[in-house]
Amino acid sequence: MKFTKSIKTGKVKILYFILFFNIIFYLSQAQAKTNNTYNNLQFIDIRILDKVSSKSFKLVLEIGKEKKFKNLLIKFLKCKNSEFDDTPEITAYIQVKDLNNIDNNEVFVFNGWTFSSSPSLRPFDHPVYDMWLLSCY
Repeated sequence: MKFTKSIKTGKVKILYFILFFNIIFYLSQAQAKTNNTYNNLQFIDIRILDKVSSKSFKLVLEIGKEKKFKNLLIKFLKCKNSEFDDTPEITAYIQVKDLNNIDNNEVFVFNGWTFSSSPSLRPFDHPVYDMWLLSCY
């Protein structure tokens, strides 16, 4: 009699054990899906100001692809939206080449991270154009 009680409790413990690991597995899969949607941002909106003509242009760029804008070649490699809702922050890694500087040894006019809330932290320094990040999606 005592032996059958321990078999029943053992079966119940195994069922709880299997149920517990199925729940953990399901939650980890759900977390992985949310991380993939967070990291798979495809497009970036930027605003470019032509300082000579005082006209601004809004561009939509695909991440990882180069786009030519007048004499600039712009490429965004990464973009991240902030995880916190209190102060929304968008950061992006950008590379910009000036196509007019053929004989210059400098490869990029700008190569680094830029921030939407404070573009002056890492400024895009160009004599004709000014650029800032608007959004990632």
